[in-house]
Amino acid sequence: MSDWGIALIAAGSAIAGSVVTGWYARSAGIRQATAARHAGDRQADALLESVRMTLRAESGHREFALRRQTYADFLGAADAKILTERNGRGQAEDDVLLQRTLGGVLLEGPPDAVAAAQHLVDCLRRHETPDELTRAKLAFVSVAQECCRPR
Repeated sequence: MSDWGIALIAAGSAIAGSVVTGWYARSAGIRQATAARHAGDRQADALLESVRMTLRAESGHREFALRRQTYADFLGAADAKILTERNGRGQAEDDVLLQRTLGGVLLEGPPDAVAAAQHLVDCLRRHETPDELTRAKLAFVSVAQECCRPR
C-alpha cells in the first residue's frame, strides 16, 4: 500500500472516529440538558409549593386575628351592657354596639361561639341576675378561647 493510501485510511478513520465521538458527546449533552431542565422544574415546583404554604399560613393567621378581634369587640360591648345593668347608667349606643358586634360573631362563627354569644345577649335582654350574666359571659369567654386556640 502506498503512503497516500495509508494517509487516506488514517484520515478517514480519524474523521469517522470524530463523527462517532461527536455524536455520542451531542447525545450526552442533550441528556444532561434534559436532566438539568427537569431538576430546574422540580426546584421551581418546590419553591412554588413553599410560597403557597406560606400564603396559606398567613391567611390562617389573618383569619385567626380577625376572629379574635371580633370576639374581643363583642365581649367589650357585652361588658358595657352588663355594667349598665348593674349601675343603671348606660349610653344609648350600648344596645346598638352590642347588636353590631353580635352580628360580627354571627358571621365569624363557629356555631358554638354564636350560641354562647346569643345566649349572653338573650340574658341581657331578659335582665337576668348578675350571677346568670356572669355565667353566660364566662361561657362565651370559654368558647371564644377554645376557638382562638392555635391548632
